Amino acid sequence: MALVDGRNDTFAGGQYIVLRNGYAHQAHTTQSSNTSDRSDAWLGGSTRRGLESITGMLDRVGCGYLVLNREKKVIEWNAAAQNTLERPGEAANMAGELSAALRRLVANVPAHFLPGSLSWVVICSRDDRPVILNEMGVIAPDGTSIVALLDRKNRSAANPQTLQRMFGLTSAETHLALRLAQGDAPLDIARSWHLSRTTIRSQLASLFAKTETKRQAELVALLGRISVLP
Repeated sequence: MALVDGRNDTFAGGQYIVLRNGYAHQAHTTQSSNTSDRSDAWLGGSTRRGLESITGMLDRVGCGYLVLNREKKVIEWNAAAQNTLERPGEAANMAGELSAALRRLVANVPAHFLPGSLSWVVICSRDDRPVILNEMGVIAPDGTSIVALLDRKNRSAANPQTLQRMFGLTSAETHLALRLAQGDAPLDIARSWHLSRTTIRSQLASLFAKTETKRQAELVALLGRISVLP
């Protein structure tokens, strides 16, 4: 894995939106009409499924992604990538706009998006250049490459239904787990829910027992790993 670092003030931040699929359509009502640059025509069935497994995973962890062709032009994306690359007052809902926005984001940073590779563009803050991590080896097919956009401040939450099924949690315990994963303190949660400390501590003890964890930090780490599940 190669590491490239630097500083930059060209990034316009945004909140991630997690889609339920790995395709390039958007979470909003608008959609690019230029489908000639998109992916269905250039991938066969098995390679298409392989690509979707990667982009689908990126979606589930709240990560924006772009699929680039050999010319480093965007041909597929998700809404998280679109929202991340958009600047205030400027839409980035078409392939050409997203390609230009990606170039701005990595301006003056050596960015080698190699065919077949997965590159992580880690956005540190609005005032910093991104950190670029390149994974070597063939991951994407047919000369395409995947660029994952990861905002260090972004946090994705585990699916509540998945938590309940995995650990047999009650609705109250599930909501408590999600609040803890967001960084909220138990006593602050008790006050916001108008519950006693004893009630919250009882629910927390039950969470520890059902998830087989012993400390809040251990529980939060577990919830972070589970956030990749559908």
